[in-house]
Amino acid sequence: MNPYQRVETNIIEPPVTLKDTLKRLGPGFVLSASIVGSGELIATTLFGAKIGFICLWLILFSCLVKVAVQIEFGRFTIYAGKTSMQALDQLPGPRFGKAGWAVWSWFFIQLLKTLQVGGVIGGVALVLQEIYPLGIIPWVYISAIAVMALVFRGGYGPIEKWSILMIGLFTLFTIISVVALQWTPFAITGGDLSSGFEFTLPAQALLLALGAFAITGVGGDEILAYNYWLIEKGYASYTGPEPESGNADERTAWLARANGWIRVMKLDATLSMVCYTIVTALFYLLGAAILHSQGLIPEKNQLIPVLSRMYTDTLGPWARHAFLAGALVVLFSTLLASLAAWSRLFSDAFGRFGWINFEKTSDRKKSIALLSILFPIIWSLLYFTFQAPGLMVIIGGSLTTLILFIVVFAALIMRYRWLPNELKPSKLFDFILWVSAVAILVVGIHAGVKFLYS
Repeated sequence: MNPYQRVETNIIEPPVTLKDTLKRLGPGFVLSASIVGSGELIATTLFGAKIGFICLWLILFSCLVKVAVQIEFGRFTIYAGKTSMQALDQLPGPRFGKAGWAVWSWFFIQLLKTLQVGGVIGGVALVLQEIYPLGIIPWVYISAIAVMALVFRGGYGPIEKWSILMIGLFTLFTIISVVALQWTPFAITGGDLSSGFEFTLPAQALLLALGAFAITGVGGDEILAYNYWLIEKGYASYTGPEPESGNADERTAWLARANGWIRVMKLDATLSMVCYTIVTALFYLLGAAILHSQGLIPEKNQLIPVLSRMYTDTLGPWARHAFLAGALVVLFSTLLASLAAWSRLFSDAFGRFGWINFEKTSDRKKSIALLSILFPIIWSLLYFTFQAPGLMVIIGGSLTTLILFIVVFAALIMRYRWLPNELKPSKLFDFILWVSAVAILVVGIHAGVKFLYS
């Protein structure tokens, strides 16, 4: 089955019971895998280590506020059967060559974000170096080759299974560490938590704040990638093509399927949000309580040894090995999910530019395979150049704000111009969507302006 094509033979009725619905979940957890390594383990912890508890509100806000935009993108893919790049290409505005302004804008911003994943591949190598001192350069090469091999064939199933298992294990370990923290000198007090909700944005950490807001929770690039996982999981093809308006019975059946798979998608997005919000908050608290209080900053090649203190200072020296295993799992999961997403997004963009035929299965697979080799090489070279994975992730993450602006605009167009009347959401969802859109724009512009003039 080609999941990017919607034909009658692919139609499957949506699940009705909770048990059957849970079996159909998965795309949101692939999304979580791409977030946890760079956003939570590196950026969030670095943010907490530098400024303490005072921006806990921003971390939670950044996780909760974007999910409505993600759901609107997911709704579009299910009823329209189109990818994120196809959506961006249809946005109103000027065109340059065969593609619209939004696709070109995303393309150039995303090229700059290679710095971010370069930091992740460097983080993987640093963890492996701590486990077995072979040298950073060989471990970068080995990490690159390993992720190439896993993504080269382009399959969705293994990526989903790996993401769910690894995130679950590391989340459990992190919860245990935070609980154990309360029996150490670094115990978190009520005053610490209340200081995190004073809604201040420190001028001395604006770049970190901007990067943390953009990269924690679901970012603009993750929202765009989510639609490909929904398609490859089958949500769009199971819904089937939208029938002609003249056939009332067929349209009624199609609307029922669309609403059913949209319901599954909403649960998938909501549960994954709960997962990454919990992990994000825990990492931030660990960084603020343990690293900030001791003046420890996880930077450059000391990133992993300093991060491991969050576990060894609460659970004891034995936890260093458990942390290294968990950090390797989470960072490599992020690397895996990022490469799988990037190879699809860029392949689709190439299709909008007219360079390949993305709708043709053979062309799509060839492009994904080629990019799965090319991107790890680029990320590795960037790490060798800068060798500061924490800073690389923060800088790359701050660029995500620009993509968020495009994504918010697209979500509003999807909702108010493209959405069939029969699939309109509730007024409560519309309110949440507007709160999300306004919050993203205000925080992004405010932080950007203050950064430029500070």
